Amino acid sequence: MAGISKSKAGKAATGGKGAIIGAAAAGLAAGLVANLGRKAAVQSLTMVAGDWMDGLKAEHRITLKVFDAIEKTSEKQKIRRSTLLMQLKHALAKHAFQEENVVYPAMREHGLAEAADALNHDHGYVKQYLYELTELRRDDPAWILKVREFRAALERHVRVEEDVLFPKLHTALGAAGNAQVTTAMNKEGFKIA
Repeated sequence: MAGISKSKAGKAATGGKGAIIGAAAAGLAAGLVANLGRKAAVQSLTMVAGDWMDGLKAEHRITLKVFDAIEKTSEKQKIRRSTLLMQLKHALAKHAFQEENVVYPAMREHGLAEAADALNHDHGYVKQYLYELTELRRDDPAWILKVREFRAALERHVRVEEDVLFPKLHTALGAAGNAQVTTAMNKEGFKIA
């Protein structure tokens, strides 16, 4: 009798492990699907725009809306400021990844190397501003002043992209080239979304 009880207990333990492994696998699958859904949602605005230049312009507008929300906060809203700063960091990281890995190389290939390098240089300062904002206390009066300085610098960068350089590249690429850059940019954006 004792041998039978140990055998049944062993099978039950093995069955329990299988159930746990199955549940873990199901949880992993659900997490992967949820992550893909989140990535699709984050990248969808850019993809729906249909064209790389329109997608980047839409991302510029969203970024400026985050700045608007930050500027509406008070020094007492430290948690809100931290949350919005995190949103700003994520939006700018994804945006820069797309530009640096697809758009700026395309600019270099089409005679705009110096301009691409200047824009890439600006991205270094974006990272510097984000670092400084992260290091400052959210209730420090200097924090919102740094946000405003950052926004002004970013708006200058956006104007150069949207009004001068991106239209030049768009024309140089032609329909097939624009389609290729759009596809490549969406792939890059999806990686980091």
